[in-house]
Amino acid sequence: MSEQLFHVAAVPFEAARRVSILPAGHRSRRLHGHGFVAKVRAGLPIAWAPFPGGETDALARALSDTIAPLDYSDLNEHLPIPTDENLARWVRAHLGVPGVVSVGIQSTRDQGVDLDGREQAHVWRRFRFEAAHRLPSVPEGHQCGRMHGHGFEVILHANQDLAGNDMGIDFDRLEGIWAPLYAELDHACLNEIPGLENPTSEMLARWIWDRLRPVFPQLSVVTVYETSTAGCHYDGVHYRIWKEQRFESALALVQAPEGDRRRRLHGHSYLMRLHLTAPLDEVLGWTIDYGDVKRLFKPVYDRLDHHRLDALPRVRQADPANLLLWIREEVAAALPQLDRIDLHETPGCGAVLCWGALGPALPL
Repeated sequence: MSEQLFHVAAVPFEAARRVSILPAGHRSRRLHGHGFVAKVRAGLPIAWAPFPGGETDALARALSDTIAPLDYSDLNEHLPIPTDENLARWVRAHLGVPGVVSVGIQSTRDQGVDLDGREQAHVWRRFRFEAAHRLPSVPEGHQCGRMHGHGFEVILHANQDLAGNDMGIDFDRLEGIWAPLYAELDHACLNEIPGLENPTSEMLARWIWDRLRPVFPQLSVVTVYETSTAGCHYDGVHYRIWKEQRFESALALVQAPEGDRRRRLHGHSYLMRLHLTAPLDEVLGWTIDYGDVKRLFKPVYDRLDHHRLDALPRVRQADPANLLLWIREEVAAALPQLDRIDLHETPGCGAVLCWGALGPALPL
């Protein structure tokens, strides 16, 4: 897989709707409202933005202008059946941005859909359970060898071809298939559950997959958040873990036009997610220790956090795309399993750089 660079943007909006195609008695047939988030991922052509490095802001502005008519409106006045899937179609049709790969609608914190240009709908819903565990195979003295606990979060993802339908899999269907597993996992010691004697994120994701895939063939990925900053995706074959880092930094975009405020020295609270794909160590039950990822990345992190990014050596300009290329080069030797980096300079807005066999296939 060749290197791929995408710009991403996310814009919130508030709106009301009725979804009349749902079964009689379904609560969403009544007029109700959501704090939605519209998202877009695009491989933008060179020179599309007003200046090199202005792609993230330009994409966010285009998305914001597109959804402005939807904000604080009755969505049924804009489209007759305002499901998340149809809202994503509406945004895609009105966006007018080249190179769009996917458009997403997140209707609550815990559910949403991403729609690509082939009418493939990626539906997801998030669940949470509280449990204890310990990792019995870690080296002596490792903190995860002690009994401890987490508020685990699990996201079930389902892919299907919409084939012109107004809606894919109902979120309630995902809740229904999750319910028996929740009863088994919540307020339990995971080590005592058959098959979870070594309950790493990877083993837990595979355990969930093995139980749900036979009864729900549309299941495409299981995501497990062990903490708010680390977790694992599993698609039945591949394990891709991630570790999030945040850093506070200053910059000036030197290629911005004269008088543009982005030429002035300013700053962002950045969110970065490192993705790594590797085979499972069947003894340890993980691919890579999250703590090792953080430790190995620390020399690069220390050059980013509380520094001026446009002063980094060999950085042409400190926009998200150029920063991603610099980060990849700096960390490649220390983390050879790394195959994707996400960098957001504001919530949901930034860029994604991916390479390797999986590319952007697993969830954003």
